[in-house]
Amino acid sequence: MELLTRALYLLSTGLLVPVIVLLLVLFVRSLLLAGRTYGAWLSRLRFRSALRPLLDRLDRGNVEALLRDAELPPEPRWQPALGRLLDHGRSAAQREKALADFEAVCEEDLAAARTMARLGPMVGLMGTLIPMGPALVGLAAGDIAAMAENLQVAFSTTVVGLFVGAVGFSVQQAKQRWHTEALNDLEFVSGLIGERTSNHDPGDPYDTQETAPENRRSGS
Repeated sequence: MELLTRALYLLSTGLLVPVIVLLLVLFVRSLLLAGRTYGAWLSRLRFRSALRPLLDRLDRGNVEALLRDAELPPEPRWQPALGRLLDHGRSAAQREKALADFEAVCEEDLAAARTMARLGPMVGLMGTLIPMGPALVGLAAGDIAAMAENLQVAFSTTVVGLFVGAVGFSVQQAKQRWHTEALNDLEFVSGLIGERTSNHDPGDPYDTQETAPENRRSGS
């Protein structure tokens, strides 16, 4: 039994260096993620300020013409999905596929933030608990310096892990709200295109319903 507990102790203490390295990597990545999110937030403000008045003017009669001619700031996820709706929106299945693919892209965009929100506190907790064993050993041996050093490592890893988790959680919440707004806008556009298709306006230049053969037969 003593051999097993000794092996378990050595295994856990051997994980301290990998845990600290992983925490440092996550800390750097969290700073990069926060910086990229801030840049995306600025771009989104410009995009939303240009898109909002355009959406207010849309109806089923002008949805395709206005959106094709609109000069919007670049948005790497919304605009490809919009292009698919405009190019293949006559099919309800194509519209649903475009929206589903947009949701999948948004989920992929959230993966890094979601991982940090969950992994940061877990790795931080590991970094907290691992040095506690040597700290207790130092306390039992009367080595206050060794105990203080191990406790310093334990508290530092806790702080870094919580910081990484907080950044990941904040970015995840912000991006989820952005993606939900974008998905609502795309569903609105898809609904207008669906209304335009279902009405089959004969005078609509975008109407692709094949009515010409019937017109020719009626006029003959």
